[in-house]
Amino acid sequence: MQPNEKKIEQEDCSEDTLGIGVLTLTNMRIAFDKAEGRIVDFSKKFGDTVMEAKLSDIIEVSKEGRFIKKIVIKIKTGEGEKTYKFGVFSTGRWEKVIREAISNYKDQ
Repeated sequence: MQPNEKKIEQEDCSEDTLGIGVLTLTNMRIAFDKAEGRIVDFSKKFGDTVMEAKLSDIIEVSKEGRFIKKIVIKIKTGEGEKTYKFGVFSTGRWEKVIREAISNYKDQ
C-alpha cells in the first residue's frame, strides 16, 4: 500500500473465475488476492494479487442474484472491459462503499 492509501473494506470471498481469496477496497484501488486457508490450525496465507484496478478504472458496480448474491464490478483494462463477480457477505454494503470510494476519489 502507498503511504496515503487507507483500507476501507476487506473480506474473504470467492470470485466466479478466480476462485477463493480476499477482496480489498482502499481509497485508491480495489484488489483481489488469492488465499489459501487451513481449517486444522485456522491459518490463512495470502497469495498473488490476481486482480487490481484504480478506482478511476471502475466502469460499473452493481449487485445481482436472488439466492446467491454477488457484487459485480466492471473494470476498464488494456484489453477492453473485464467483469468480475464476487460472492461477498453483504452485496448492498459493498456496492455502497465502492460507489462512495469512487466518488471521493474523483473529488481529490
